[in-house]
Amino acid sequence: MADEADTNPYINTQGNGADTAPQIALISQYVKDLSFENPNAPAVYQWPDQPQIDVQFNIGADRVGEEVMEISLKIDVKAVGPQGTAFAVDLLYAAIFGMRNVPEEQIQPFMLAEAPRLIFPFARRVLADAIRDGGFPPLILDPIDFGALYLQQAQALEQTAGEPAGHA
Repeated sequence: MADEADTNPYINTQGNGADTAPQIALISQYVKDLSFENPNAPAVYQWPDQPQIDVQFNIGADRVGEEVMEISLKIDVKAVGPQGTAFAVDLLYAAIFGMRNVPEEQIQPFMLAEAPRLIFPFARRVLADAIRDGGFPPLILDPIDFGALYLQQAQALEQTAGEPAGHA
């Protein structure tokens, strides 16, 4: 029997219920800030040209407790046509994640790649609804590969760190 406990991975050998497995849980998600501007209403609804849409993203991560992180996804959208600005939307969508026993080297990839991937569909819906409620067709953003973006930034930082400093 004792040998079985030593070889069975499903039997807790830590004693007294010690829990050392890495755990991450989504606690809450919410709109932290939302701004919609329609500066040329009502004339904008009669403009014949389709506006050009510019979308910008930014990811933020803040430690709000010993084992609690807030991840925020900032999305700025501006639609501009030849006649002027059709609309501008700024959304700051955030989520609180609890983390326990997560190795330090895995926290940053989670915060900047996996957490934004998890909350993006909800932020996309809020953004689409705000634009639709402003009298425009909803803007449905394509999915974003936050993991690939994180890897690109990490590689760029490694290359920059490896280059010699410029001469003055």
